[in-house]
Amino acid sequence: MGLLGTLFTLPLAPVRGVTWVAQRVLDEAEEEYYDPAPVWRELSELEDRLVRGEIDEETFGHREDELLDRLEEITAHRTRAP
Repeated sequence: MGLLGTLFTLPLAPVRGVTWVAQRVLDEAEEEYYDPAPVWRELSELEDRLVRGEIDEETFGHREDELLDRLEEITAHRTRAP
C-alpha cells in the first residue's frame, strides 16, 4: 500500500485495532471454553464425592451425563477446527 492508500485508510486504524483486539479475546475465550482439562477434573471430583458419600447415585449419573456430553461437544469442535 502506498502513501496515499495509507493516508486514506488512516482514519480506519482504530476500527482495525478494536477488531484485532476483539478477535484475540474471542480466540482466547474459545480456547478456554473448549479446553477438556476442567471437565476431566470435574469428573474426577464428582467420582470422589460419590465415593465419599456426599452425593447419591442419581445425582452422580445426571451430572456425569452432562459432563460427558460436554466432552463430546469439545471433541467435535476440536475435530472441526482447522
